[in-house]
Amino acid sequence: MDKMTKEQRHRCMAAIHSKDTKPEMLVRKYLFARGFRYRLNHPRLPGRPDIVLRRYRTVIFVNGCFWHGHEGCKAYVVPKSNVEFWKAKIERNRQRDKEQQRRLAEMGWHCITVWECQLKPKVRQRTLESLAFTLNEIFLNDRKVRTYRMPETVCAEAAEPDDAIGYGVDKKQLPLDPGGQKANWSIRVFIDCPFTGMIEFGISSRLFCDVQQS
Repeated sequence: MDKMTKEQRHRCMAAIHSKDTKPEMLVRKYLFARGFRYRLNHPRLPGRPDIVLRRYRTVIFVNGCFWHGHEGCKAYVVPKSNVEFWKAKIERNRQRDKEQQRRLAEMGWHCITVWECQLKPKVRQRTLESLAFTLNEIFLNDRKVRTYRMPETVCAEAAEPDDAIGYGVDKKQLPLDPGGQKANWSIRVFIDCPFTGMIEFGISSRLFCDVQQS
């Protein structure tokens, strides 16, 4: 049985504010004192998050344990009057929260939820310090220098040994003309280099003979 009358329950619920709540003010003051700058209730973001840190690509929801159905929390107790109404209402709030965070994640935002019970005096400092640490971790990870492995493509050397012409061509295997002289020939090689793109090399019998004579 609910200890409050319907009129008392109505006045109690009407006195609850959705903005600038005490838990929200605690988080905002802590973050601002440590250099974090933010916007409040951005109208263009799903759910109008309580705190929006654009530099960190992060939004923070400071949720009341009762209204958002914090499972396992002592503050989440369904009123004994009109039980089905409250269960359905809180379940709708839960589903709405999940949908809003899903949409924010698709837009590339990190979502953090701070529960009212996590800001009680005994655990408040630990919660706020963990929040600041998480924000800095997100900032560093998002701006981490990414390394890329280049494909293992072997590029040909500019100079070849004396006993080779072009690439793997033995002088002894070069074709001869009917007079016993080496026939005119040319070699064209195309190499796909990952740094400079397609490279073309060419060598002819005339150039080779000039090199041999010199």
